[in-house]
Amino acid sequence: MLRITMNVLPNKQKEVVQTLLSMIGSMRKEKGCLSYDVFYDMEDENIHNLIEEWETREDLNQYLMSKKFKVLLGIESLLNEPSKIQIHTISHSEGIEAVNSLRSKEA
Repeated sequence: MLRITMNVLPNKQKEVVQTLLSMIGSMRKEKGCLSYDVFYDMEDENIHNLIEEWETREDLNQYLMSKKFKVLLGIESLLNEPSKIQIHTISHSEGIEAVNSLRSKEA
């Protein structure tokens, strides 16, 4: 998962939002892109979080070297501070069955 946190200049909100929204359709068609979503901080409207999920690390790496990612890096001039970029990986995922299993032990 790739998470990019952006602290947007108040007078540049519209520009940043338009850029991020313009990329949604094409990003979701990129090889290996499982999701591409933008979230706003409920306590600070200037904070935007772009969350992307990728099928493999190789797909993510290819994206990080792409022109599309360069567009995101170009947004830096519209921010209060440099973007905070985080890459998270997991070894496996669990669903409701893990919750049910734990809760059944409590009973």
